[in-house]
Amino acid sequence: KELKTHKNWVESFRAVEMLVEDTEVLLDFQKEGAASEEEVEAKYQEAMNGVDELEFRSTLRNEEDDLSAILEINAGAGGTEACDWAGMLYRMYLMWAEKSGYKVAELNRQDGDVAGIKSAELEISGENAFGMLKGENGVHRLVRVSPFNSQGKRMTSFASVFVHPLIDDRIEVEVNPADLEWDTFRSSGAGGQHVNKTESAVRVRHLPSGIVVECQQERSQHMNRDKALQMLKSRLYEKELERKREEKDKLEAGKMKNEWGSQIRSYVLDDRRVKDHRTGYQTGQTDAVLNGDLDGFLKAFLMGVKTTSGEE
Repeated sequence: KELKTHKNWVESFRAVEMLVEDTEVLLDFQKEGAASEEEVEAKYQEAMNGVDELEFRSTLRNEEDDLSAILEINAGAGGTEACDWAGMLYRMYLMWAEKSGYKVAELNRQDGDVAGIKSAELEISGENAFGMLKGENGVHRLVRVSPFNSQGKRMTSFASVFVHPLIDDRIEVEVNPADLEWDTFRSSGAGGQHVNKTESAVRVRHLPSGIVVECQQERSQHMNRDKALQMLKSRLYEKELERKREEKDKLEAGKMKNEWGSQIRSYVLDDRRVKDHRTGYQTGQTDAVLNGDLDGFLKAFLMGVKTTSGEE
């Protein structure tokens, strides 16, 4: 896997190097009248896009960035409207992951009473999944005329998103079995008689940290215990990364902290505007964003770009 990553970097660099050389050759042709200015401009733009993409990829250089991710969505206060918003976010991330070529598995899900979801956890597997999504941690705010409000009032809803790196065998996280408290319960939702009639779902509490993890993805309790333990270790690893980030932020006081409770992005549907409050990046393409077109926001956060109009 490490060798494959290095090969990808080298191949990407060689491809961009070739584009730059082609642009220089085309410019010489244009000076001699053998190529048009439009052809040179098109090739130059292609080369610049290649350089920008390489520069963006270079931001994903932390050890945990190339790991898969666990993405957790929780509806805020506000009943049906908040649950519907959490369901919209769930769909948005699902569509982004599928468009980006990632593999997605649902680990846990609690449906809302009327619509949407109360909470859900997705495992998003693939190269740099955590690196791409790590800036999504925080509170997402929706403003719209609610279909659930009989008076047609404009309503504001909140949902929180957590993203954790899913650790693999390269990273050692030691957990003392004596610190764990296990429960079993029946899975909810679809899954057939076997899943719903047996206590295959598991819940584990890590006593020192108070972290609780549930898993009902697999058919057997044994497999769910293994997955829950992996999820718990991932949470503990993320907690340690957060502690290191906080120490770094004390030194770099100018940076906005990426922490639970900070409102990171507003989706104002009636004004057709989605704005990230950390980078200033915004777009009027609200439907496209809710259909998974998130790359502009993800890249703006990772590149640390402060844009004002950012529309693509």
